[in-house]
Amino acid sequence: MNKYKRLISNTLIFAIGTFSSKVLSFLLTPLLSHALSPAEFSITNMIVDMGNLLLPLVTLGIINSIIRFGLDKSVKKSDVFSTGFLTILFGFLLLLVLQPVIVPVLTPVMEVMEIDPQYVSQYMMYLVVFVGMSSMRSLFSQFTRARGMVRLFAVDGILSTFTTVLFSCLYVMFFHMGVVGYISAIITSDACSTVFLAVTTKNLRFLKPLRVDRAVPAAMLKYSIPMVPNTIFWWITNISNRFLIAAMMSQTDAGLYVAAYKVPNLIVLVSGIFMDAWQMSAVTETKGKNRFFTKVFTAYYALMFMAASGIILFAKVITKILVASDYYVSWQYIPLLVVATVFTCLVNFLGSVYMMEKKSMHSLMTAIIGAAVNIGMNFLLIPWWGVNGSVLAMLISYLVVFVIRMVDTRKYVRMRVSYLRIVVNTLLLLLQAVLMIFEAPLWVLWQILLTALMLALNAKEILESVKKILRRGGASAGQA
Repeated sequence: MNKYKRLISNTLIFAIGTFSSKVLSFLLTPLLSHALSPAEFSITNMIVDMGNLLLPLVTLGIINSIIRFGLDKSVKKSDVFSTGFLTILFGFLLLLVLQPVIVPVLTPVMEVMEIDPQYVSQYMMYLVVFVGMSSMRSLFSQFTRARGMVRLFAVDGILSTFTTVLFSCLYVMFFHMGVVGYISAIITSDACSTVFLAVTTKNLRFLKPLRVDRAVPAAMLKYSIPMVPNTIFWWITNISNRFLIAAMMSQTDAGLYVAAYKVPNLIVLVSGIFMDAWQMSAVTETKGKNRFFTKVFTAYYALMFMAASGIILFAKVITKILVASDYYVSWQYIPLLVVATVFTCLVNFLGSVYMMEKKSMHSLMTAIIGAAVNIGMNFLLIPWWGVNGSVLAMLISYLVVFVIRMVDTRKYVRMRVSYLRIVVNTLLLLLQAVLMIFEAPLWVLWQILLTALMLALNAKEILESVKKILRRGGASAGQA
């Protein structure tokens, strides 16, 4: 199988697992909202948010190293798995010892996240177990992916979501365990997932802590530790807008912003599925990497711009379907959010170059710049243009990071990219956004024409990529 067909095959496999999981997760929300009081439902979300914040801190971001070093053929799989296992075990034991001081230390962060420290303190032991079990499940699933067992990785994603729904119904609806029941359901599901992967993949045979090459843990931690603040800074970039809108305008405006974000998240979902597959190809397909990166990136950004153009065209219709009627006015924030999301996806693609080259510090520095630009521009633009000013600030921050990464990554991969085409695509998308936001005369006609122009400009790249894949696939079959 050629590398292009392998990339598409892995993307489809991840898509099956992800979309199935999303459907089951969607079913879980109304079940929990029916069984839990609004206060209990809020507390469960607080605990999960806090756990997700602690995960990279407790594990030192080692999960990022599991996939990167696990795909490296020059590194023994046993060294990678053993390092990950011991790091997570050490982090869990340290969290267990330090749990009495965690709430006082992280209270300022919890206040920013609108998490009540009292509730975190009350459910601290469940939070510790949640973090420990979630870390172990991530270790087994990412190592499975690093071994190239993508079908099992996808199956585990489906089963994990199914067991979460099953145990949530059992603990919350049948045994009426409330908040404890929901957290316990996630813990039980993660435990089942870990056992399932341990049995089916036999990953535990790679646990050889006494035979680890000392250079491997040092290299893995050198790569993973900068990814911890990197994750935090991207988190700041993504959520700071909501808090700044609430502080400088109102909670209602912040709520409309959150509602509007649901639409561009469709692009993030599709992009995320592709990135799971692409990260594997970026590391393992080293032959002709300049040409490979060029072809994939060109097709990728063409698809992103076309999808974004279509979403802007149907923004009002999609909003009416996805959000409640009270939030319908949020459609006016979607056009610029979609443009910002396109550059979020492009920035993530360029991040795969840093992953391939193990340059996590470069990823961290660009994340810091992005967070600083976003916060600074928010203070300038919100007073001028309200919520859309905040969205514009986000767009500018991602544009800055995109330009920096495009320049910086050329040291590692020489992609032959048409910058003129990217600029033209961006200007067309911005024109669509402006016409939509201000509902210019004949804006519907203009939207249709601009979307058609976007398709005409980019469809050729997609069609050429498909033809090459089919042609190479046919050649491979003939040679076989």
